[in-house]
Amino acid sequence: MEKDTNKKHIKFDTSVQILKYEVLKRVAENAFNDTLDKNILSIAKEVVDDLNPNVRCCIYKERAIVQERIKVALGGDKLNDNVIEVIDIACDECSINRFIVTNACRGCLAKKCQESCRFGAISFDSKKSKIDYSKCKECGKCKEACPYDAIAEVRRPCMKSCYPKALSYNTESKKAVIDNNKCIQCGACVINCPFGAIMDKSSIVDVINLIKDNSKKVYAIIAPAIASQFKGNHINKVITAIKTLGFDDILEVALGADLVALHEFNEFANYGEESFLTSSCCPSFVSFIEKKFPMLKDNISNTVSPMIAIARLIKKNDENSNIVFIGPCIAKKMEILREEIKGEVNYVMTFEELLAMLDAKDICIDKCVDGMSENGSLYGRMFARSGGVLEAIKHVVNEYGQDIYFNPQSANGIKECDAKLMQAKFKRIQCNFLEGMICTGGCINGPGTLNHDIKNNKEVDIYGKESDYQNIKDSTEKYNDLMLNLKKYKDR
Repeated sequence: MEKDTNKKHIKFDTSVQILKYEVLKRVAENAFNDTLDKNILSIAKEVVDDLNPNVRCCIYKERAIVQERIKVALGGDKLNDNVIEVIDIACDECSINRFIVTNACRGCLAKKCQESCRFGAISFDSKKSKIDYSKCKECGKCKEACPYDAIAEVRRPCMKSCYPKALSYNTESKKAVIDNNKCIQCGACVINCPFGAIMDKSSIVDVINLIKDNSKKVYAIIAPAIASQFKGNHINKVITAIKTLGFDDILEVALGADLVALHEFNEFANYGEESFLTSSCCPSFVSFIEKKFPMLKDNISNTVSPMIAIARLIKKNDENSNIVFIGPCIAKKMEILREEIKGEVNYVMTFEELLAMLDAKDICIDKCVDGMSENGSLYGRMFARSGGVLEAIKHVVNEYGQDIYFNPQSANGIKECDAKLMQAKFKRIQCNFLEGMICTGGCINGPGTLNHDIKNNKEVDIYGKESDYQNIKDSTEKYNDLMLNLKKYKDR
């Protein structure tokens, strides 16, 4: 069988993704073949096999960077609680100064830039302003003071993309630094670093070992955003391909979304129409509220995410099972470590990691026969895009709660989330339920996706319409007697 068959059908957004794929695939190959310990040192040479370097100064540095990528693929720094970490050796091409003097400088008489600098970093050379970077503290006062806007700010791509301002850099080493107290694991820095110097830790080897261990059943639960990823292949073929990896069964997280929509509706009905409630399915959104808007923590729905809902459904029938979530989200890797739900899902994999595993095993999706999984409804599948949660709960309100005043709004992307939550903070928001999605467009644009095509939302809608169930009542009816507990916190 031809190598990397599935990769050939994927249009990656960047070459960084390709490099990440190559590392993950080779790690997975060796993990499946039990040769990881033997070949761990040769993987970097396989990935960087050219005589001339592609980007760095020499092939030896490129291989050293790949070696660090391998460490992250093996789980990364165990002392770092964050699932996102900086590869220091790869973070050396942005050693640029934050403020630079442009040709717009007129060397004016006022010299406001010099007067504004408290550190004596501004001088004049041939009538032009000059910055002494050994003294500059990057406070930005010179830029603010210049009447010609002649001092420009050059921001690092990672810092520019980090809305919560969790990213800074060491002024001496110039290496990026993540403040774990501010980081919400949205993954914006991961996909925006042009050199791939920031990466999410992988559990790909742990998942493979779990599959190879036959002591317990291993279930894969797939996020509905998967419908937008392996284009040209029907989702039923993808399900078979995943099962061929060694999973005992596959279930749709969309079914968990249906259960969440019902539970969230009941929670809203009991909460009170005059109150304000937010969704809880996006872990980055939840984390954003907890870290920037702690006064709104009690307004977060106490309903678990669809991932946890479907995991609890599985555990009802098979309490000794192992569960692996496959989706587009890096923050899910952090969610499963939260104390209130720890142990319910064993590992989280992204679509990037899934592709690497499939190609590592030479499993060609388009050669697979159609498989089946436990279906979620049309509405459960639409959780993958912005507005989907809102539409699902609206549907439930129309079905079960005609007398309930439900006035929802959605926040699409972190900037909208921030604006809406700021309104809520000051009690100026004009709704009683807020759906928040940190990734613009929803889960279909998560950092662990293979591409960020603007048509992905249409793919999800098509996937939804193909469901066996066009309403939530029908998809969840058989589980009504299970008495599933879908509360996140028992005391709320």
